[in-house]
Amino acid sequence: MKISRNAKTTGILGVVALGMLGLGFAAVPLYDAFCKVTGFGGTTQIAQKRPDQVLEREVIVRLDTNTGPQTGLSFKAVDRTFPIHLGETGMVFFEISNDTDHPITAMAAYNVAPHKAGPYFNKLECFCFEERVFEPGAKERLPVIFYIDPEMDSEKQLDDITDITLSYTFYDTDAEKHLTARLDNEVSPH
Repeated sequence: MKISRNAKTTGILGVVALGMLGLGFAAVPLYDAFCKVTGFGGTTQIAQKRPDQVLEREVIVRLDTNTGPQTGLSFKAVDRTFPIHLGETGMVFFEISNDTDHPITAMAAYNVAPHKAGPYFNKLECFCFEERVFEPGAKERLPVIFYIDPEMDSEKQLDDITDITLSYTFYDTDAEKHLTARLDNEVSPH
């Protein structure tokens, strides 16, 4: 049985399209993993233990809070600035409330600026590690425990860092799931 040239071309193009689609889905988790390992783009590190030394060098951590469009959440830092020595463990608090009459499932995206400080900003505990459900009218106080690696002091290109901004944005993950499902249906109707 001989396969026509058009059938071969169609088959090859189909395999290429499926491969590109697979790479598209794999790109986000691979990029996230790359950022977490390298601190690229201001991605902070997740630490298991505290450092052994505290240095005299101090930086000011500025806290920035945001919410995605139409989340129904109010989100703010209890204190907007927090001075900390390199190697010292710090704890900051954020307040969040659900201002709607329905539960909101949300997750916080985060980064630091300047981006070159990302590999040295280590979190021991953070509300941003997992998706959370906020009940209607609920108000919560969320802690972040962190330190700035004393190794930052040995990097000459980081001598100019006196302030680090830690930024969080809460997104309604249910709304994002509904949007993704709607877009999938529009692209490939059943």
